Amino acid sequence: MSGAFKLGLVVGKFAPLHNGHLHLIEHAAARCERLLIVSWCQPEPANCDAASRRRWLAACCPQHESVVLDDAALAEACIARGLTPRKLPPDASDDATQQHFLAWLLAEVLQRAPDAMFASEPYVQPCAAVLAEHLGHAVTPVLVDPVRQAVPVSATRIRQAPDSLRHFLPADVWADWVPRVCFLGGESSGKSTLAAALAARHGTAPVAEYGRELWLQQSGDLKEPDLLRIAQTQQAREAEIAATAPRIVFCDTSALTTLFYALDGYGRADPELAERARRPYRLNVLCEPDFPFVQDGTRRGDAFRRHQHAWYLREIAERQLPVLRVHGPLAQRVLQVEAALGIQPPEPSPPC
Repeated sequence: MSGAFKLGLVVGKFAPLHNGHLHLIEHAAARCERLLIVSWCQPEPANCDAASRRRWLAACCPQHESVVLDDAALAEACIARGLTPRKLPPDASDDATQQHFLAWLLAEVLQRAPDAMFASEPYVQPCAAVLAEHLGHAVTPVLVDPVRQAVPVSATRIRQAPDSLRHFLPADVWADWVPRVCFLGGESSGKSTLAAALAARHGTAPVAEYGRELWLQQSGDLKEPDLLRIAQTQQAREAEIAATAPRIVFCDTSALTTLFYALDGYGRADPELAERARRPYRLNVLCEPDFPFVQDGTRRGDAFRRHQHAWYLREIAERQLPVLRVHGPLAQRVLQVEAALGIQPPEPSPPC
């Protein structure tokens, strides 16, 4: 949208991106011909890594140029410009350090020269002065809703109480940011039962295992192309449930399981399937095969279950995934997962 400034600048952590950020961005966009959004934070809060923030900005602000940095992305950008790579400044560093880093980033790495900077904090005025000095032209500071009247929230408050403040998050952000727990295990290891029990206990529905449904629909006749379809549908189901999940998404298996069947059955995997198997989860719960194998007429046996379990152990170690190995009866496993997630069991219903 054409406005008073040619290029506007908004800088933030966006950890997570919330409606207050979007209000600021929309206000800036209304006054600028083009808008540049820059984000970094060091260290990154849980579930707010650079890749996630790129997805959120791409989903919510696709019309604007967004640059989201971590140390790796900054090093790559420096090398592309023939510059010596440097690290992002820690969040705890003083204002002057942050301001001079931003000035260097704009002038040397991004080679952008905004003529206005928008923020909801008073730092915008001294920061704009530093930018003007480095860039060699005026940078107008624009303070937007400093008392947070339009959208009374902060990212810090949301991280502290996401359940009660989720209405301040765009749907795309909540669905991506809400914690996801993935249940893994060999055949007849209790993962589906555990996922369903925890979901029911915490007021939501589990993400059901699509691969087994398709296997039954096709009378056990799955072809190699079906495996990619399984991974795609499984993740689509995750996204659907995540959009309305109150606290946590409990996922009965993941594309990592589908990758196992591709490699075990065909010795190869579609590149998209392999990429989908990299999807991160807050916690991977690996169910131990510590009770008798139950043959329901569709399973391959205890030896295959142990083969699967050993493969999961290797993959989890190689990928350095956050994992909880659960054992024992169902009630014990439920409490193990809740303890690992730091969530309290639900309050019992009062008697009628």
